Amino acid sequence: MADLKEELSETMYCILLSLQEERHGYGIIQHVTDFTAGYVQLGAGTVYTSLKKLERAGWIDRTRTEDRRHYYVLTERGTQALDDQTRRIARLHAYGKGIA
Repeated sequence: MADLKEELSETMYCILLSLQEERHGYGIIQHVTDFTAGYVQLGAGTVYTSLKKLERAGWIDRTRTEDRRHYYVLTERGTQALDDQTRRIARLHAYGKGIA
């Protein structure tokens, strides 16, 4: 199992957020665009490369394949990583508010 950096890119973080429910690659792209109100727009190549990395790290599992679409969901390890990243981002936000 490969380890990912402690600090995830915005792309990886959004993918993890999206995979709290089972989704396929294109579904992830649509969901991220929706929940970020278009601020984050993921390309297919980026998503599929990221999914491979996240799967190798044990943070997501492929659940099924239908009509050439691979579906994924967070693992327990991925849920913990998402929680850790969310806390890290909240701390950074608090630091910024304290300075402003």
